[in-house]
Amino acid sequence: MDTEGTYDSRGTRSGHQVPRPAAAPPPGAPPRPGHAPAAALPVDSWLRTPRAAAEPGLWRFGHVPRPEADPDRVPDRALIGGAVVALLAALLVWSLWRNGYVPHSRILLELVTPSDWWGLERPMAAVTALSAYNSLVAALVIWGFGRLGNWRGVFHRYAADHPLPGRAVRTALAAAVLVWCFVNADALLPFDDLVLGLTPYSWLYGGTAEETLARVETFTTVYHLVGTALILLLIGRAGNWPGIIRDLRGSRGSGPEPQKAPQTADPADWPQLRAAGQEEAADRLMAEQRTGRMNDVDWARIRRAWSTVEADSARLRPFADAVRGLGAGACAHPSGARDLPVRSATHDLLTSQVRLGRYPDRDRSPAARRGAGAAVDPAVLGASLLAVGPFGAGKTRHVVRPVVESLALQALAGQAVVIAVCAAGTPLGADEGYDVVIRPGDPSCAHDLDLYSGTDDADEAAALLAEALAGDLPDVDARRATTALAQLLGPYRAAHGRFPSVPVLRELLDGSPGALGELRARLDADTHRSYIRELDGRARQAGTPGDPGVRLADRIAALDRPAFAGFFDPGAARPFSARTLEHPLRVRIDLPERAHPEAARLLTRLVLAQFTTGAATRSDRSLFAFLALDDATHTVTAESVRAVQRLRSRNAGVLLTLRGLDDVPEGLHTTLLGSVGCHMAFSGVTTWDGRLFAQAWGTEWVETTEVAKHTVFADQPLTRAVHALRKLVTGKAVTTDAVTVRQVERERWSASELAHQVPAGHAVLSLTTVGGEHAPPLLVDLNG
Repeated sequence: MDTEGTYDSRGTRSGHQVPRPAAAPPPGAPPRPGHAPAAALPVDSWLRTPRAAAEPGLWRFGHVPRPEADPDRVPDRALIGGAVVALLAALLVWSLWRNGYVPHSRILLELVTPSDWWGLERPMAAVTALSAYNSLVAALVIWGFGRLGNWRGVFHRYAADHPLPGRAVRTALAAAVLVWCFVNADALLPFDDLVLGLTPYSWLYGGTAEETLARVETFTTVYHLVGTALILLLIGRAGNWPGIIRDLRGSRGSGPEPQKAPQTADPADWPQLRAAGQEEAADRLMAEQRTGRMNDVDWARIRRAWSTVEADSARLRPFADAVRGLGAGACAHPSGARDLPVRSATHDLLTSQVRLGRYPDRDRSPAARRGAGAAVDPAVLGASLLAVGPFGAGKTRHVVRPVVESLALQALAGQAVVIAVCAAGTPLGADEGYDVVIRPGDPSCAHDLDLYSGTDDADEAAALLAEALAGDLPDVDARRATTALAQLLGPYRAAHGRFPSVPVLRELLDGSPGALGELRARLDADTHRSYIRELDGRARQAGTPGDPGVRLADRIAALDRPAFAGFFDPGAARPFSARTLEHPLRVRIDLPERAHPEAARLLTRLVLAQFTTGAATRSDRSLFAFLALDDATHTVTAESVRAVQRLRSRNAGVLLTLRGLDDVPEGLHTTLLGSVGCHMAFSGVTTWDGRLFAQAWGTEWVETTEVAKHTVFADQPLTRAVHALRKLVTGKAVTTDAVTVRQVERERWSASELAHQVPAGHAVLSLTTVGGEHAPPLLVDLNG
């Protein structure tokens, strides 16, 4: 669609077109990518799924917080054991009482009844009183031992406190067990004798023996039915059986019940548009959602476009026209893409999160996070992330690709710009998922990398190029290297109108008299007097001790190879600079790490320098800018560490992966760990790296329990004999335990724990948001 530049990114029109894929996707329904680990939800369901409160590192989509652990909760084993022991004790006590093994058991009853009742011939009143007395004792035994064994707690934990429909099933099983016990306990419990004694004599007895037996059987059946009904009534109320019955009756009704008005606005109903009076546009978008023609990227992109309308009311009419005309395809990304070809991770564009794994259910994880998902978002990535782990630890598969994929989706939604730098062949997604793919040394590559950062300022270009060429050389002063390059780049641009190519720059840095003389001859003595003075100064310094030109020429020679012929040419038609951070671009740079490792490291330092400078100097910081370096070996320098630290306030961040901290100069170890807000230590790190991580993560107060065993010395002969016999049988002396509980300060993760106790496929992740919120270092299962 043509929006007259209203929704296009800044600078993408009038000769500044964003690079586009070779072919745009067909109109109509958005492409359906492959999703992992599960297929995508419908947009309506996705939007209505509740999200937990924002916490650093917590996967919010559909997360249900765990209830806080009850410190007084009785363990299951102790609860069941106590209930069983109480039941056996109750049976024993009642058996002793019922069989007359308790002496003077009727003394209380005899005190309140006539003495002639307890002769050889007992009246019916005495039998009834004895039944009532025994029933009272039985009820007291059941109540007392039920309290001691916490039978109520057992019922609630394993039946009544479970959610539906499990609660109904469990309480039904409990009711069935109680009913069976009640029906078959007539010979054991005296309750039926009591009810029989209270029943009028004429109701049961009289007539023939068969008639009396039939009436007694009928009485027993009624007694069992009444008792069963009482049990079912009590258990049914605890299991909410009436509520389940009402739900079943409602589902079988002739028609659906009218829906109640929601308490809060439904995000799938586009309440922002309706509040602004755009009912037609909101209805069109809802129709797109219901028919499946809208995906999560479309929703996020249109919501982003609406936020620009809220900031500038002049964009309202073009926005409404675009939505009415194109529906879910309105306000599309300049590339025309509406999704990635394939998704390898789980994403939630409503919260801009990507899931990395889950927190295992272990003692070291906080109770609130056990089993919950681990995720990152721009609020966390804006503090930058350092991931350290050996080959095969899964840094690319579990961190780099999911993060790059998430930001690529956000770029399609107009929310971010992402640049990924990796070795050629690294699986970071298909080329169709990127707007720009740069492969230095590949003649078929349609894009080139600008060595001079797309700037016209020779001093700025010299500073960035000096960082790339000599930033990791401790014996080369960065300021002298920048000056040497500026003394050549300024005069060359003044003479030719552009910066030199790689072969020409190498000759100039070598101090070739012919190259310097030719350049000086092209400068006008009156117009370019200052440039001539710069060039003469460079000629005098060439070859002197401490001249950085020789070292710079040796470094630039890594790019002056036949494989790079035609690349890094300032006159190329489509050069790309990492400073281009004002467009929602998806960029991947494949470096020839195997064939030209030195050139790959040089270009990585150059891209990092260009990115940090561009993020600091861009005027529009509404897009989140992110740079992912799949291998930052020999890339981190003192200047780059300072630049990374400044990215937090620039709505930008970087991801650095290292095989070990030894890939960084030793003097920058602590500075690097302090500059990035997020750290990730994979399985297999060395104890030396673990020590640095342990120092960065600090200590915490923990409660420790110490048990000291003291030998018991008895004074009495009998006690000493018993102790000697116990020692002879067990082989251990009789001891007592002295328990000491105290608070101690310990490392969150020690170097030994990081090196030896992190399982394969796991990592220890600590996060810090741009706003300063912290998440402690926790173990993450990257396959969960």
